[in-house]
Amino acid sequence: MDMINILKELSIHATNKAASTGSDWMDTAADNIECYSPVDGELIAKVNIADKTSYDAVIAKAQHAFIKWRTWPAPKRGEIVRQVGEALRKYKEPLGKLVSYEMGKSLQEGYGEVQEMIDICDLAVGMSRQLYGLTMHSERPKHRMYEQWHPLGVVGIISAFNFPVAVWSWNSMVAWICGNTCVWKPSEKAPLSAIACQHIIADVLKANDVPEGVCCLVIGGRDVGEWMSVDTRVPLVSATGSTRMGKALGVAVAGRMGRSLLELGGNNAIIISEHADLDIALRASLFGAVGTAGQRCTTTRRLIIQEKVYDAFLTKIVAAYKQLRIGDPLDENNHVGPLIDKDAVKNYLHGIEEVKKAGGIEIIAGGVLKGAGYESGCYVKPCIFEVQNGWPIVQHETFAPILYVIKYKTLDEAIALQNAVPQGLSSSIMTLNMREVEQFLSYMGSDCGIANVNIGTSGAEIGGAFGGEKDTGGGRESGSDSWKLYMRRQTNTINWSDQLPLAQGIKFPV
Repeated sequence: MDMINILKELSIHATNKAASTGSDWMDTAADNIECYSPVDGELIAKVNIADKTSYDAVIAKAQHAFIKWRTWPAPKRGEIVRQVGEALRKYKEPLGKLVSYEMGKSLQEGYGEVQEMIDICDLAVGMSRQLYGLTMHSERPKHRMYEQWHPLGVVGIISAFNFPVAVWSWNSMVAWICGNTCVWKPSEKAPLSAIACQHIIADVLKANDVPEGVCCLVIGGRDVGEWMSVDTRVPLVSATGSTRMGKALGVAVAGRMGRSLLELGGNNAIIISEHADLDIALRASLFGAVGTAGQRCTTTRRLIIQEKVYDAFLTKIVAAYKQLRIGDPLDENNHVGPLIDKDAVKNYLHGIEEVKKAGGIEIIAGGVLKGAGYESGCYVKPCIFEVQNGWPIVQHETFAPILYVIKYKTLDEAIALQNAVPQGLSSSIMTLNMREVEQFLSYMGSDCGIANVNIGTSGAEIGGAFGGEKDTGGGRESGSDSWKLYMRRQTNTINWSDQLPLAQGIKFPV
């Protein structure tokens, strides 16, 4: 893999500046980040990080651009997004390879992430002609009432390392067609993929005379996120990451009466019924548990298995785990790539230690892989433990390929176990029994934002609103009517009579 040529193709050089307002890149007095690949441990590039001066300059530019951008008709803004989608199609292969090499997910998942960006562009183009408001009948004669939606202004987007480009696109493409400008703070663990997107999109914006500042990028760590969270110039902050981060950001944004859209942790379960097709359940569980090396918010962390099929299903999944190929994710023969860095490896090992202390029964052993092909020190073995759902370590989201299995008797018990965690993102049931399906999807069933039947917890399509409840934050991104989160609602009443009647029949003597 000639990563140097791929970086050049994406207009990324050995050192990049820290902040961009489109095609314009700013200088900064701050230090830089050394970007190492978890695939082979090699230094890919050095990237400057933003200081407060460059951050403020970017926000000011985004504010200025908003004044012009909001006047463009929404379908015309949609046309820009359509062209962005075409540019991403052109660069799908090199960008997908960069995502895979920088973050460590499989090459197919890297391509899939770029495809997800393309898909949200297509969806947003359609949305640009469907920013509907309602009309209402007034109780007063010759009055017309309706509601309309206006853009908010500057939207701040904080994305996580595990989806270094897709989650940004979910937010930005929808925010743009609504008339907002965007300032993106990518994860400092995967900034190169973000820089590549900025270069790709800059050409589209420049060719269409889009105001400089509609698409902005700020590279940095926690301090940039903290600046954004207290910045009254940013009416909406959309943040993806840990529950700990989201709680701190949510308080800060609420303290200034701003809005936050939070996509936080998951502790997702698949219920495997005695009426399940066990082959389908196996495929869903396997990808859900080990895809992206367990580093998805929708990763399957718990299997809740009916006691009559418990032993049979464990036999199947143990056999499947023993056939997993772990190694370079750019080799499409491999199933599992590395964790993002050595801190993630430490977190994985700590999780294993804690579950053993709690009394977990080891079904498939974990551990760090060493030797040829594993020089980065970030490759680990996916492992399985039999546990009790209430243990603290099981209640916690460990961002690694550690799978917990739990036995149940009745569906009521299984649903209670699934819901008895602080998080509420994604959930699934494997069953061919219609009554079980309906119970799982009813008010008596899953308390998660996503509830699936006969598919896994991972791999959502962009057509449906994505997000969860409880400690997952309550946010919704991507499809459905999520565009409303990026706009402000305004109710309008027009009196076209020659009188001034008051609502509720109030009489006011004049």
